[in-house]
This record gives sequence, structure tokens and C-alpha cells, in this order.
Amino acid sequence: MRVLSESGMIRRMTRIEELIHDWNSQDGGTRPQRPIQFDDETLRDGLQSPAVTDPPLAQKLELLELMDKLGIHTANLGLPGAGGRPREDILSMALHIKAQRLSIGANVACRTVTSDIEPVVEITQRAGMPIEVCAFIGSSYIRQYAEDWTLEMMLQNTRQALTFARNHQLPVMYVTEDTTRARPETIRALYETAIELGARRLCVCDTVGHATPQGARAVVKFVRELADQHDKTIGIDWHGHRDRDLGIANCLAAIEAGADRVHGTALGVGERAGNAPMDLLLVNCRLQGWIQNDLTTLPKYVRAAAKALCVDIPHNYPVLGADAFETGTGVHAAAVVKAYRKGDVALADAVYSGVPAHMVGLQQHIAVGPMSGKSNASFALEKLGIDPTEQRVQMVLAAGKSSKRLLTADEIRAAIQN
Repeated sequence: MRVLSESGMIRRMTRIEELIHDWNSQDGGTRPQRPIQFDDETLRDGLQSPAVTDPPLAQKLELLELMDKLGIHTANLGLPGAGGRPREDILSMALHIKAQRLSIGANVACRTVTSDIEPVVEITQRAGMPIEVCAFIGSSYIRQYAEDWTLEMMLQNTRQALTFARNHQLPVMYVTEDTTRARPETIRALYETAIELGARRLCVCDTVGHATPQGARAVVKFVRELADQHDKTIGIDWHGHRDRDLGIANCLAAIEAGADRVHGTALGVGERAGNAPMDLLLVNCRLQGWIQNDLTTLPKYVRAAAKALCVDIPHNYPVLGADAFETGTGVHAAAVVKAYRKGDVALADAVYSGVPAHMVGLQQHIAVGPMSGKSNASFALEKLGIDPTEQRVQMVLAAGKSSKRLLTADEIRAAIQN
């Protein structure tokens, strides 16, 4: 691409970013100090959604392989303390990871009670691979009050559970539920006890989606500083829900504040309004320049998840919904079409879209409907391999104007035959 420079000389445009003034980076931004990891909770926390179906093992294995292709670092395989099928599936998934030599690691959720962690010892031995124990306990005072817990009871449970895990050489992430509504002194007491007992990761949880980005940033900063006082190699996780629809914003804020692993689920499924969506989390981290993961298999991942969980992908779901890269509006389509006419796919991807479609293996679509112009009709005909003569363009445009929705390919063909 060539553009006029300020001096009037023609120069070659080498990067699409040169055409965009990015206010997102105006203040310099905050880049993560550590490499970012991702923990996929689809097969554990995601299954707590009232609307989903617990999929058969074959579909769980397919999802694990797709997570691995996306560069997701760990997957939560479930709750071994539930016994029965959940425990059998956890073992089968761990064996599959080992047999297929997948790069993705495995973890499981356990209450901070020995009986929940005991099955992990056997599963680890039979699978022949390490499985991280995500030992969770409520931390907010409102939870303590409702449950009639004392801090000493919580600390005692923590000591017993983590001592058992340490004695059996199980890696531990210590998870405080409802951290974003917990008192600082309680957080400190729980995490310091966990660190003393060998926990290698601390997970900050926004269990009920209470936090704002400011709150997420504050609590993660507090925990990061606490961990650094003991051991700077301890990892900090962020696990967020989207009851206030702040899931992604809070993830980004948590990363900026020092979290080095963030959790999410496919399509944001989960209890109540759901969790931070893993797919959109990956997209946003890529757009921030924080990761370089190949995301071209992301559509396949969300389709497989939707099928396995028996949920629909909303048509207006960002990036991966049917409408995400389609426009039937004349002014918008004209800009995209002009970019294509220049032979510049990157320009077409960016001129009327905040996310490059090609980054996720998709492309821009121009449709014809009530608000379309000649560019829509002409481009649609070309895509169908039909010569866009003026008469045909006008016929398709007339059909679009008289329709209450976007025309299908068959309706476009029918329009030029009338």
C-alpha cells in the first residue's frame, strides 16, 4: 500500500497500525511483567451452568485437543471429590493428555478437605502425570457469617488439606473464593498459611462477579505484593465471573496488576451469568500484544464447545458470532469493498472492524438488505460468480430494499431471474 507522507512524497505503508491512532495505548499502558498463562475451566466451572449439558467423554477429549492447539496452558478436568463418572472422566482425560502427548497441563478443583484430595493421589499415579490441586475455600466475611465459620476453622482446614497434598507431592494452587469481597487481614492470613505449606500458586477469585476493573487491579496488586514478600516465583491466578458483564475488563486489569494466569470458559458458560469467556480473553490478549498464540482454530473451539454443552452461540457474540464480521449497511460495506478493491485484505479487515477477521480464521462478509447500497449488491454478485451488470445490481438492490432482513444467496440469484 502507498500513501502520501507529510512531505508529499509517496511511501509504502508496511503496517496497518500506521493508519490507526490508538488511544488505547495513549498513556503508555501497563505491559505484563511475566508471561501470561491461561487455565480453561469449561469442563469444571462451565458445567455448573444450569443451561448446559455435561458432555460425553469423547467430546471432552475433543475440547482438550482444541484447547491445546490454541496454546492454553492448563485445563480444569473437574471435581474428583464428586466420585462416580466425574472421577472416571478425570482419569480418562488425564490419560488422553499423556497418551497424545498434549502440551496442556491438568488440574482439578478440591475443597480444602483431605477427602477431596485423596482421589487425586490415585489419579496422578494411574495417569503418570502431575495434576495440580486447586484447593478452594471461602474467604469473605459474608460467607463466614452465613456458614458460621471462624478464621481459625478456615486456617485449620487449610493446614490439614495442604499438608496432605504436600506429603503426597501434589502441586497446589490455593484458591480463596470471593476474594474480591474479603478483608485484607483474612486474605493475608489464608495465603501466608498456604505459602508456608508449599502452595505454588495463589488464586484470586471474583466468585460472584462483584469486582470492577479498579477493584480487580487493587486486590491482585495486594496479593502479588504479599506473595513477593515470601517468594517472587509464586504464581498469581485470576478467576472472574461476569455478573456485571465485566469479565474481560477485569481479566485485563488483573493481568496488568500482576496476575500471570487467568481463567475462562468457552463462550463464557458458567454459574449464573457465567465466567470470563476464554475465547474473547485470548482475542483481547492477542490484540494487546501480550501473546502471539495462533487463534485460527478459535471458531472450531467455540463450535465444539457449543455442540458439546448443548448451547447456542449468540448471533451477535463478539468475534465468533454469525454477525460479527457481516454488514448489510451501505456506507460501511462501501468502505470494506473499496479496501478489497485495493487488494488489501488487512485493510478490509480493519477499516470497519476492531478485530481482524483473519486473526481468527474468518473473513469479512458483505450482505444485501434494506440499508444496503450498490457496493453491497455488486460485491455480493461477484462473490457468487455473477457478472455485476448495472441491471443486475439494481435488481438485487431492489430486492434488498423490499426485504425485512438480509438476503440469502438463493434470494440474490432469484432476484436477477425475475
